[in-house]
Amino acid sequence: MDSQTLLIVLITAAVCALIGVGVWFSVSKMRSRRLKERFGPEYDRVVDQLQDRQLAEAELQNRKERVDKYAIIPLSERDRANYDREWMDVQRRFVDDPHEAVVAGDKLIFEVMEKRGYPVNGFEQAATDLSVDYPEVVTHYRAAAVIAGRNRTGEAGTEELRQALVHYRALFHELLEAPPSPTAREERASNRMSREFRLPRLKNRRGGLSS
Repeated sequence: MDSQTLLIVLITAAVCALIGVGVWFSVSKMRSRRLKERFGPEYDRVVDQLQDRQLAEAELQNRKERVDKYAIIPLSERDRANYDREWMDVQRRFVDDPHEAVVAGDKLIFEVMEKRGYPVNGFEQAATDLSVDYPEVVTHYRAAAVIAGRNRTGEAGTEELRQALVHYRALFHELLEAPPSPTAREERASNRMSREFRLPRLKNRRGGLSS
């Protein structure tokens, strides 16, 4: 092989390598964008937790693939009405026993998740599974769990317990709805960065919560 041919071969190899790097970078960037849009604030939370973007994205992708295998189903109208009544009972119970109301609210969340088809294997597993379809409100679930932990040790005050039910209610109302379709997920993801999630306003009456 003469020097000119060798030069052509080397240049060709270099160009192919550059193209390969460019394709890899483009695919990686697109994957990151899609995961960030899909998971919203949960994406940043996992990146901060793992301190490695590639590991974080692998974790989020694994979550998505795992949850995609679940047989998530919508609630029947009857179940939805029954659970809604149970939630109203939890809120009324808050008036007389805030501590027990938070315990009941936490239990009800797990019951609805299980009814919908999510495996219930403890809080952390539930939170990671929920982050796939409900990335906005899973932050409320985590906040409620912190207060619930303080409630178990008797450290949470009434106002904290009220906030725990506010957080639980945000997730509860989402879970009562049908599972989001792929199109709905895409539409929600595209708007996630530009809109703010708002909880229904609660009125404080005798320490209770309005519906």
